[in-house]
Amino acid sequence: MANEIPGVNMEALRLQGFKVHELPSIVNIPAAHGRRDFYKMGLVSGEMAIDYGGQILELNGTVLFFVNPKVPRSVVRRSMNATGYACIFTESFMPAIVKRSPLWNTGDSPMIRLNSEQAAFMTGIFQKMLAVHHSDYSLKADLIKNCIELIIHEALSIQPPAYTLQNGAARLTHLFMDLLERQFPIEHAAEPLKLRTAQNFADILTVHVNYLNRSVKETTGKPTSVHIAERVAAEAKALLKHSDWSIAEIAYALGFNYPTYFNNYFKRLTGATPNSFRKV
Repeated sequence: MANEIPGVNMEALRLQGFKVHELPSIVNIPAAHGRRDFYKMGLVSGEMAIDYGGQILELNGTVLFFVNPKVPRSVVRRSMNATGYACIFTESFMPAIVKRSPLWNTGDSPMIRLNSEQAAFMTGIFQKMLAVHHSDYSLKADLIKNCIELIIHEALSIQPPAYTLQNGAARLTHLFMDLLERQFPIEHAAEPLKLRTAQNFADILTVHVNYLNRSVKETTGKPTSVHIAERVAAEAKALLKHSDWSIAEIAYALGFNYPTYFNNYFKRLTGATPNSFRKV
């Protein structure tokens, strides 16, 4: 199946909420494209090329990686001697971490390069997680969570977030982007998207909508409405491909009162109708 992960018992992962494993020694392992239900962090040593959101990332040496399930990715090339560990978990397993940590920002590189001392320290943590995962310890989930948090804090101390909030426009844009991203992924069809327009976001951020639009355009080069439309379209694609919701349910979940409005919106942005996109 396209959504299976090599070497991972998917049913156990869904039940427990997490999985720690050693990377299998296989060349050209395909990774699932566009997974939206599992976050992934890992430690890899060796040579590998990854297509991450359409950008080819060359891995050489030892790196930590943090994979956002909203970003399509696949392994393009992997050497025979690439080794390492991975921890996969659901958002419900670590809800606070994935919401607030910049390491899973969709626009940033998912890799942090390590020196030999940092690599040895991280290897010890992953080996500890692997041992705990295979143990009978009754509180293993709590210990795994502590290890994940430790890795995240160490990673941030090695490589702080790429963004720098130097002025009011940049700060406001960061708040807008964070607020936009927090709405996703949509988990329940009965809970529709609430923030759909620039005015909605301006109201929450207590600024004039013109100031918000000007700040976002100045900082990112794209209007607020474009960021919103692109993110809604990305979520629509994910729901069409990775859920069994009807198109009417998806339309309602994304804040459209009528499926026809959603059909027209989706076709304008993607060139395809929701139904035709789902069938591809």
